[in-house]
Amino acid sequence: MSDQSMVPQPVLNREAELDLLESRVDDALRLARKAGSNEAEVSAHTSQGLSVTARLGEVETLEHMQDRGITVTVLIGKQKGHASSADLRKESIRSCVEHAIDIARYTQADKANGLAAKDKMATDFPDLDLWHPVTMDASAAIERVLACEAAGRDNEKVTNSEGASFNAGLGLGVYGNSNGFIGRNGGTRYSQSCILLAGQGDGMQRDYSYDSRRCFGDLEAPEVTGEEAARKTVRRLGSVQLETSQMPILFSPEVAKGLVGHLVGAISGSALYRNASFLKDTVGERLFPSWLNLLERPLLERGAGSAAFDGDGVATRQRHIVESGVLDGYVLSTYSARRLGLETTGNAGGVRNLLLEPGGATTDDLLRHMGNGFYVTEVMGQGINLVTGDYSRGASGFLVENGECVSPVDGVTIAGNLRDMFMNIVAAGQDIDTRGNIQTGSVLISTMMVAGV
Repeated sequence: MSDQSMVPQPVLNREAELDLLESRVDDALRLARKAGSNEAEVSAHTSQGLSVTARLGEVETLEHMQDRGITVTVLIGKQKGHASSADLRKESIRSCVEHAIDIARYTQADKANGLAAKDKMATDFPDLDLWHPVTMDASAAIERVLACEAAGRDNEKVTNSEGASFNAGLGLGVYGNSNGFIGRNGGTRYSQSCILLAGQGDGMQRDYSYDSRRCFGDLEAPEVTGEEAARKTVRRLGSVQLETSQMPILFSPEVAKGLVGHLVGAISGSALYRNASFLKDTVGERLFPSWLNLLERPLLERGAGSAAFDGDGVATRQRHIVESGVLDGYVLSTYSARRLGLETTGNAGGVRNLLLEPGGATTDDLLRHMGNGFYVTEVMGQGINLVTGDYSRGASGFLVENGECVSPVDGVTIAGNLRDMFMNIVAAGQDIDTRGNIQTGSVLISTMMVAGV
C-alpha cells in the first residue's frame, strides 16, 4: 500500500462542479440543435468514492475512485441516437453529439420516442438533505473495517470470515433537455458490511450484516455490524430440514422487501408493454387485503431514492401505488407510458422510497400470531416468473412452534403464486428495514407450500 493511497481525497466543491456539468449539458444541447436534432436530452455526472475491504485482520483492497461522464440522446423525427463519453472536454462533447446524430440516422423510428411534455417537468427543487460529504480518509476507513470484522470474529463460534468492507461515495448530476429543462441533483452514500462463517464441514453456515445511509453520522458503529453478522451466522448452526407441507410463512424485513420488489417489477412499464407481466390491466383491482397500503415518497429527506425529478425531468410526487389493497397505478416512464397509451407516473429510473405501511405488530407479535410455521430470513435462486406470477425459491430460517423459533432450517424450497401470496398477507410488522429504497417490516403470509424432505 503506497503512502499516496493513504492521502485523504478532497471533497468536491459541489456548486462549482455542478456549474461545470451544467455548462457541458448546455453545450451538448446547443450542438445537438445545430446538428439537426428536433429533440435532445443530456445528462452529465461526477462521482467520487473510497472503498476498503479487509479479511482476517488484513487489508485486501483500498480503492479511490473519481469519474466524470456525459450522455447524449438525440432525436431526428422519431429516430433515436445515443452516445456517451467519459471526457468532458468541449471537443469530446462535440464528438459525442456527432456520434449520437449518426446513430439516430440509422435507427428505426419509434412513435413512443420523445421528451416528456413541458407541463410535466419539475419546477420545484426542495432540499432533500442528501448531501453530507466528509473527507475521504483512508486510514479511518481501514480502522473502521478492521474493527467491524474483529467484533464479529470475537464470537467464539465464528470459525472464519469472508471479510468486511466500507464504502463512501458522492455523486453530482445535471440533466437537461431541449424543452428548456435543467435539473441538478447530488447525494452522498456510506455503507459497511461483514460476512462471517461458523461451524465446520457440512455443518458450516454463513451470514452477514450491513448498514447503508446518506449521512456518515447515521451509520451504526462498525462493531454493531460485526456483532450482528456473528449473531446471525451462529444462530444458523445445527440447521434441520422440514417435511413437505403447507404452512404459514413469516418473511423477515430483508426478505419481505424482495416480495415488494416483485410487485414493482410486474407493474413496471417495460414488463407491461412487452406483455411479460401477470399484472397487466389490473389498475383498480384488489390485489392485497383491504388494510394494506404501499406508499411512494420521492421527496423523503435523506431517503435512499429521493429526487425531485425522474430520469426524464418529470416532477416526482408522493402517491399510493396500493391503497386499501387496490392497485392504484403502474410505474411508468415517459416512453413506457406512451407504449401503453397512458401518462407517465414520474418513474423513469424506478420507484423512490417505497414504504409498505406498517401495522402495530412487532416481530414477536407476528411469531405468536403465526403459532406454528416457518420464519424465512433468507431466500436464494431466481425462481420468479413475472409472466405467470409463479414463485419458487430456496429458503432458510427458523421452524416456529407455539410462537417461538425452535430450530434453524436450511435446504428447503418455498413455493406459491404471487397473486395468492399478495392476497394472503395477514399482517405487516413495524420492524421497518430503513436501509434501502424499498422499506418494509416483517410480512406474514397465511399459507405457502414448503418443500423439504
